[in-house]
Amino acid sequence: MSTATARPSDRRISPVFLGIVAVAAVTGWATWTGFAEQPGLAVFLFVTAAWVVSLCLHEYAHARTALHSGDISVGAKGYLTLNPVKYTHALLSIVLPVLFVIMGGIGLPGGAVFIERGRIRGRWRHSLISAAGPLTNVLFAVVCTAPFWLDALDGVPRDFRLALAFLALLQVTAAILNFLPVPGLDGYGVIEPWLSYNVRRQVEPLAPFGLLIVFALLWIPALNGVFFDAIDALLRGLGIGEVDTYCGFELYRFWQTDPLCTPGG
Repeated sequence: MSTATARPSDRRISPVFLGIVAVAAVTGWATWTGFAEQPGLAVFLFVTAAWVVSLCLHEYAHARTALHSGDISVGAKGYLTLNPVKYTHALLSIVLPVLFVIMGGIGLPGGAVFIERGRIRGRWRHSLISAAGPLTNVLFAVVCTAPFWLDALDGVPRDFRLALAFLALLQVTAAILNFLPVPGLDGYGVIEPWLSYNVRRQVEPLAPFGLLIVFALLWIPALNGVFFDAIDALLRGLGIGEVDTYCGFELYRFWQTDPLCTPGG
């Protein structure tokens, strides 16, 4: 089956994805208008749903790039429908990234779509397929930070601004962490085609654990401090202060409150 004759159902947007988008839209509206009785719950649902949408688009970017590079099998696997249930490892792609956000405010997508690399010719194509996912997070980061660096926050409600700042933090961390040249992450996938066969064989056993290794390292206080200092510096350059991202995370975790982040606190 060629890309020109692929079944329309292989590319039809999944109702599951549309449902997640609807949750993001409704809770985003509730956060903006203050309609919800518990604003923290609305922020939690808005940021989580928007984060899952970005995860779906991250994986879609991998699959779509692979399709145009020669792997026509991605359609039959359901990867072009944006349905997270179709991913090879739903646990790594959706559940763990959401848990990472809740536990530590870290945006870290996991690898999920299985690309038949044997169908693809050319090292540049292989590298581009791996880069397509985190580049999606870069695009999301640009959109989330735009109101800040464009100085277009007049009239934006406080809770929505904080939620947007935290979502921007997630997208920036996702882009940076995924571009790390660690086996199992997209950054390694970018450079892997250019490595020797012996090197690839030696690091291959580490691939299933790359995501967890990175997350474990970030729990080391010294490394965590250096990493988030760099992230905060980058976000400051984009107009987002540490108070906004910190209070956004506190508002997201509505079951615990910090008086410093309450209005007038």
